[in-house]
Amino acid sequence: MSAARSRAERQRDTRERLARDVDVWVASASPEGEPYLVPLSFDWDGEALLIATPAASPTGRNLAATRVARLGLGLTRDVSMIDGDVEVLAIDAPAKEVGDRFAARSGFDPREYGSSYNWFRITPRRVQAWREEHELRGREIMRDGRWTS
Repeated sequence: MSAARSRAERQRDTRERLARDVDVWVASASPEGEPYLVPLSFDWDGEALLIATPAASPTGRNLAATRVARLGLGLTRDVSMIDGDVEVLAIDAPAKEVGDRFAARSGFDPREYGSSYNWFRITPRRVQAWREEHELRGREIMRDGRWTS
């Protein structure tokens, strides 16, 4: 087992994964607390993740109702857990360049499905990152929307 990474290394690794990865696990819950988990493609603009899903899907309904999500980025032994606040956007709301970037990154263009899809912009509020047990201490690398030092 390698030595535990520093907070700075974990932040760097998480930011690299946000810039490089295409898919993320999205956990949401209904207002009654019924959980739902689904993998979705995303784009990262340096401040927030952008995902798209049908407005009528369980994830779409949950995110629109509660405006919060928990995201799992990476592997179980190298994970970044992201708690974020959700903004719901109509499929035609973002600038064309934003949709084009998402489509190029993910290989999927939800704009082709019209108003049955919504965009969901998820702004991280808290981020934790760890590989294995020895990295559980110090795993919080963002708190209240700010990278910790």
